[in-house]
Amino acid sequence: MKKNNNNTVPGDAGPVATSGVRTEVTGAEALLKALVEEGVDTIFGYPGGAIMPVYDKLLDYSDSLRHILTRHEQGAAHAAQAYAMVTGRPGVCFATSGPGATNLVTGIANAFLDSVPVVFITAQVTSSLIGTDAFQETDILGISMPVTKWNAQVKNAAEIPEVIARAFYIARTGRPGPVLVDIAKDAQFESMTFRYSKCTYIRSYNPANPLIGRDIESAAVMINHAERPLILAGHGVIISGAVAELKALAEKGGIPVAVTLPGIPAFSHDHRLFAGMLGMHGNYAPNVLTNRADLIIAAGMRFDDRVTGNLKKYAPQARVIHIDIDRAEIDKNVRADIGINGDAREVLTAMLPHIREKKREEWIREFRILDRTENEKVIKPETEPGKGELKMGEVVKVISELAGRNTVVVTDVGQHQMAVARYYRFTDSNTLVTSGGMGTMGFGLPAAMGAATGTTDRPVIAFIGDGGFQMTVQELGTIMQYRIPVKIVLLNNSFLGMVRQWQEMFFNSRYASTEMVNPDFVTLASAYGIPARKINRREELKEATSEMLASEGPFILVAEVSRIANILPMVEPGASVSEVTLTYSSKS
Repeated sequence: MKKNNNNTVPGDAGPVATSGVRTEVTGAEALLKALVEEGVDTIFGYPGGAIMPVYDKLLDYSDSLRHILTRHEQGAAHAAQAYAMVTGRPGVCFATSGPGATNLVTGIANAFLDSVPVVFITAQVTSSLIGTDAFQETDILGISMPVTKWNAQVKNAAEIPEVIARAFYIARTGRPGPVLVDIAKDAQFESMTFRYSKCTYIRSYNPANPLIGRDIESAAVMINHAERPLILAGHGVIISGAVAELKALAEKGGIPVAVTLPGIPAFSHDHRLFAGMLGMHGNYAPNVLTNRADLIIAAGMRFDDRVTGNLKKYAPQARVIHIDIDRAEIDKNVRADIGINGDAREVLTAMLPHIREKKREEWIREFRILDRTENEKVIKPETEPGKGELKMGEVVKVISELAGRNTVVVTDVGQHQMAVARYYRFTDSNTLVTSGGMGTMGFGLPAAMGAATGTTDRPVIAFIGDGGFQMTVQELGTIMQYRIPVKIVLLNNSFLGMVRQWQEMFFNSRYASTEMVNPDFVTLASAYGIPARKINRREELKEATSEMLASEGPFILVAEVSRIANILPMVEPGASVSEVTLTYSSKS
């Protein structure tokens, strides 16, 4: 669209910031210049025929735009998401048309469910061929629509700056999420006059909701009068930068804080009010006492089924205050007595002056009593050295103790993910990168690359199972090429461990297609020039961990762990969160 004299897009966009520079360029170069205007410095991607004009121009922008060539488009998508999570800026990912675009879909969906801003740029066949089933033509707009916050197709070069500006604005405002821009090949060749204006307003899109004072005050009254309040903190607390405000609310009100899986770093595990992780494999106390609480204060979380268990039995004694940036999440799964549609940081900041100082020591003591039960029945047996095979929990605990503060931890999906969530001590905000809503196996390795690319002053450790590792193992080539200094802890039990656990518990130990015959991972690492070491005795664990952490570049530590261990506690399917299985006798 053309701009009018008021620096607006007619009928749609409002005032925007503008660079005021006009330059004659091709559409491909206009895309790259727009990315530079948005502060982009890193792109993850994979070239192909339809996007070749962009990659050709990318050579001229090597001083300002770093391109990381992944080994698969899915790897590029996951890497871009992790980059966004650790930097706080939108990630950027390139792919060509057809299979290049469709290979992104899992990564797009992963970013969508975890509310991470990523701008996906795909190429499309020449505009005259769109709709003709041309070679490598796919309707990526239709395919991606359910898992993008917004998508658009560009057929004219002149549209590129405005569409890119809008894409970044939508991706990072409100509830963040992925967007996709599909650019026809002929639009990349066309010449146009480049002038860039950052988007700051779209008439039909309202990401910021004004706070309603009476709701804030009513919520504060409920908190002040509650005897057994419990805060449930999700990923939205981290996204909004509300970690300090959450801590202030908890301390002022003497309120225990439980966290969701993506929200784990929202509250220090060393804090006396930390209640543990919620959910299917969460801690005993917060799950059980959810159903004893008389008030639930949910901030930046969506009451996912893994957190609530059986909704008919969920928090029967509690009134609910639900704070979320996305109005659609309020009352979706759990009815809220007070729903506050707003940014978590703004809401908590406005609420704090109305909160009375309280201790609530008797209520906190209930958590400590149940903590001791879980510690004796589950945590000690899983994390303390003993006889027999290495256990995931003890590996995670030792690495947590040796890694130091502010380390970025990345996980894949499975039993090891739950072991990390339970036994790694997170004390700093924004130090966990994991696949929460999608639970995507294969996420860990490319995500570790993206995280390590996005942060140079914090070490990155990735915990990955042998199943997920082999789903995206080709990304070792990317790590080799760019010498990305990620430390990979491969927890190898030669099983698809989480599926095997369910088969044991609910399918009479009928292990259908879950046992894996694996390669020699150390030899595989050596083929990529990556140092690696295998251990299977706990006497080697600390020394091998120290070797890994001291290495300058990438390193793979293969820890062979128990093949048939289960992750407990567990809220079994259909059960209430208070009906927690603490012990289970293996039939294997």
